[in-house]
Amino acid sequence: MSAGTVPHIPHDDGPAPWGPSGADDGPARRLYWAFADCLTVVRRDLTHLVRQPVIIAWQLGFPIVSVLLFVYVFGSAMNVGDGVDYPTFAMPGIFAMTISFGFMNTAVAVVVDRDRGVTDRFRSLPMAPSAVVSGRGVADAIGAAVDLVMLAGLALIVGWRSHGSPAATLAAFGLLLLLRFALTWIGVFLGLLAPNQESAGGLYAVAFPFGMISSVFTPPSMMPDWLGTIAMWNPVSSTAGAIRELFGNPATTGSSWVEQHAVLMAVLWPVVLTAVFLPLAVRRFRRLSR
Repeated sequence: MSAGTVPHIPHDDGPAPWGPSGADDGPARRLYWAFADCLTVVRRDLTHLVRQPVIIAWQLGFPIVSVLLFVYVFGSAMNVGDGVDYPTFAMPGIFAMTISFGFMNTAVAVVVDRDRGVTDRFRSLPMAPSAVVSGRGVADAIGAAVDLVMLAGLALIVGWRSHGSPAATLAAFGLLLLLRFALTWIGVFLGLLAPNQESAGGLYAVAFPFGMISSVFTPPSMMPDWLGTIAMWNPVSSTAGAIRELFGNPATTGSSWVEQHAVLMAVLWPVVLTAVFLPLAVRRFRRLSR
């Protein structure tokens, strides 16, 4: 080879082999590094969140404004059924709405990482291809749990109470986190699809009707038939109806099958959403450089 000649180094477009040794030692070893890399990404995402208090302020400020607006401003004018206390009816809905809106924060965070080159840096490292996506999902679930603790504290202050058993109450919060975990994959997928940060901000136009056209604040039976059907089959409605049942809060359950089986649907919807969008998100991540 003559002086100054650059040797050819074969490579591919995919990520480097897993593990520090660069060797793939079989399924068990791959699983170990997938888990370890996921924890590394979780630690990075949570550290990034803590160092940006503006994001935390927004995530906490939105539910506070929602409580003040829908419970105290509009609550006195709302009638969802005879003998139904509207603030008690609305609070579980606000839990579900807050959780459902969170996936757009995921989409924006994914776009920011991609535009700043962080995602490309991850792809150049010897790490599991799924770790960036799965790590984002776990970090968002932890962040959602913190949001729920804060929101539950606010709800207790304004007079909301859970009349269900401790196990039922924990199950209700578990269903909320399950929905958030499933919606994370939609956020990751949309974030990877968005061409830039400006367009990602516009995705809030998708989140707003998704959270509002539901049984969060009004029973679907009080809506026009076509809109009520959409609201009934909204995953947010199933979760809102399920947690009202588990909390022992008043609910105006309709006669449709999906409303009568809200707890079952609150489990099935997240499973279906995860099964669809998690593979799509991982596949889109792998194809970023192609």
